[in-house]
Amino acid sequence: MARSASFYVLAAFFACFVLFLYGPVITIGILSFQGPRGGLTFPMNGVSLHWFFDLLEEQAVGDFWGAFRRSLLLGCMVMVTTVVVSVMGGLAFRRRFAGATVLFYLVIASLVIPSILVSLGVGLVFNVLDWEVHWSTSGFGSQLTWTLPFGLLIMFAVFNRFDRAYEEAARDLGANRWQTFQFVVLPLIAPSLIGVALFGFTLSYDEFARTLLTSGSYNTLPLEIFGMTTNVTTPVLYALGTVTTVFSLLIIVMFLVTARLMRRSADRHSRGPVS
Repeated sequence: MARSASFYVLAAFFACFVLFLYGPVITIGILSFQGPRGGLTFPMNGVSLHWFFDLLEEQAVGDFWGAFRRSLLLGCMVMVTTVVVSVMGGLAFRRRFAGATVLFYLVIASLVIPSILVSLGVGLVFNVLDWEVHWSTSGFGSQLTWTLPFGLLIMFAVFNRFDRAYEEAARDLGANRWQTFQFVVLPLIAPSLIGVALFGFTLSYDEFARTLLTSGSYNTLPLEIFGMTTNVTTPVLYALGTVTTVFSLLIIVMFLVTARLMRRSADRHSRGPVS
């Protein structure tokens, strides 16, 4: 079947979009494999893993490994909190209550507020209250204003199409509310919880603006990379970007594989034993 001219126009437009979206990441990945005498631009001067090995050594500027540990820990804290609060919020909004609409709009309002203003506001509140501005407190709080709305929106969608007949059947068999949630609701929504956890971790791990004025004296990884761009003039910076990108992709793949395995397990249990 012959393709129309519009098909090729749209295909070319999409190809340009993909190139624009991923071109910078691919370019950084390529330049990170330069030889010991390589620079920050093309043409490349040799091909080697020199800058990746150099990344493992102590740097004259920056604290890459310390920033990585802080971002990893902060991402895990935000991920767990986002999952727990999102599930609780999703369960609460299954029933109408006074002020539900206002509360919903208040929850998602932080998505439309400029991130730097959120960071500034949280930092000012901590200063006014004479609390220490630290990545594990103020940084943690400012990042939750970014991850919680996404988590809650996902759980609202999940529970809006959740079949209550499963819960009613469990209660007819004598299960109490907690047992119904633990053995019926939680296994059914578990794959969705993987998605909420993935959102929470990746949004926190890569967040820059909301952490800029709330991290205190210790940088997270995005802030450390930004600081290194003004001092580091070797491809070690590109190697750092490549490593962090690969780490993010591995986290995403791990979550997707976990969700797929949980889905298969749930389907196998729902079918029951084959006679």
